[in-house]
Amino acid sequence: MIRKLGFLGATIALALLSIAARAQSKSGADYFADTWSVLVKGIPQGDTRMIFVLEKKDTSMSGVVQDSTGTQIAKIDKIEVKDTTATVYFTAQGYDVNLVMNRKDDDHITGNLMGMFDAEGERVKKAK
Repeated sequence: MIRKLGFLGATIALALLSIAARAQSKSGADYFADTWSVLVKGIPQGDTRMIFVLEKKDTSMSGVVQDSTGTQIAKIDKIEVKDTTATVYFTAQGYDVNLVMNRKDDDHITGNLMGMFDAEGERVKKAK
């Protein structure tokens, strides 16, 4: 009986630690400030991979958009960040566009470009 109570206590303690650790994960600008490889699906030119380099600066964010080779293709005009969503505004091929990024987990996002084209992305891991 004592062993069962000890096991139950340990299980509850681990569950509480897990919840506390999840609550500590980054959100808002702290989560999105990084380099993201995003695949936009179904655009007329075909599926396109773009790299978003987002930086947190005091109370705002800025960044650039790069192609898959790392060449800058646009400067980001504005980034609106909420707890689990960031909307990135930039100009591409003469059009003002936006990408909505929704947090999926610690290293992945889902979203859309202009509300029309599905997007999925992952945080670019830096070499150690």
